[in-house]
Formats: sequence, C-alpha cells, structure tokens
Amino acid sequence: MIRVNLLPHRQLRREARQREFGLMAGFVAITAAVIIFVGWTFITNRIDAQTERNSRLDTAIVKLDKEISDIKDLKDQISTMLDRKQVVENLQTNRSQAVVVLDELSRQLPEGMYLQNIKEQGNVITLEGVADTNARIATLVRNLSSSQWMESPNLVEIKSIVVNTIKQNAFTMTVNLKVPKAENEGSGIKTTTKGGA
Repeated sequence: MIRVNLLPHRQLRREARQREFGLMAGFVAITAAVIIFVGWTFITNRIDAQTERNSRLDTAIVKLDKEISDIKDLKDQISTMLDRKQVVENLQTNRSQAVVVLDELSRQLPEGMYLQNIKEQGNVITLEGVADTNARIATLVRNLSSSQWMESPNLVEIKSIVVNTIKQNAFTMTVNLKVPKAENEGSGIKTTTKGGA
C-alpha cells in the first residue's frame, strides 16, 4: 500500500491563504488610507474655500458699512440743505408779508378808530386799538372776516376808557393769516408790490 503525505500540501495551501489574506488586508488598509486622505483633502479644501469666502464677505461688509456711513452723512447734509432751502423759501414768500398785512389792515380799518399796537406771533396777529363806538369794532370784525389775507377774527376784550375827556372803547382782537393762500398767490403779491411801486 502506498502512503501519500498530504501535510505539505495543506501547509502550502494554508500559507497561500495567509499570503492572500495579508495582501487583501494590505489592500484594504491602503484603500482606507487613500479614502481618508482624499476625504481629509476635500474637507480641508472646502474649509479653506469657506474661510476665503468669509474673509471676502467680511471685507465687503466693512466696505458696505463705510458706504452706509457715507450715505448717512450725505442724507444728513441733504436734510440740512433742504431745511436751509425751506427757510430761504419761507423768507422769500414772507418778505412782503408785513407790507401786505399793514396795507390790508389800513384798507379794512373803518373811520373813527385807530390801532395802538400790532403784534404777530406765527400766523396770529393781535390788534389793540381804540374806537369811538362798538359798531366800528363790529364793522372791523366783518371786514376782516371777508378779507382775502386774513380770517377768523376773534374779539378778545372791549373796555371803556376816557381819552381827552372823550369816552372811547379800547379793544383787543386776534386774527389769523391765510398762509396757504398767501403762498399760492406769492407771485400776485410780488406783482402787486411792483405795480404799486
């Protein structure tokens, strides 16, 4: 009977399997290392790109903040200039207002009365004067009610006084200026004053 020794064959086969396992383990380790390296490189590149973007955004934000500050300064300057322009326009519109008011008062003032004091505060004119009768004061109130430059006359006080041994009536009255109408007819005021001159 012939005896065959299979031990070396099994041992050779076992060693071949161990070599294959070692190669596979090495291949898996190398593949895992490559995947980890590629992933780490990708993530690092993304982080660097995001950091660069953030840096660009910070620079742009600083620039925009400066531009916003400049725009705010410009708005303040524009607001100041508009306020000055409004003051100049008001002065231009109202420069002949005193003349118009005095002219209108002299036209509407009835005979037998005179004014002692005229005071203007805003759009309200306070008149203090003396009349020989109450009817003259009532006529003045009616005249001022129908005036094109004044409105809403309000009689504040009437009291009897004696002037040079003559009994008179002292009165205090307020009247409002028609400002919008005066502004709309500003050119008419100027034409009237030029024509009168």
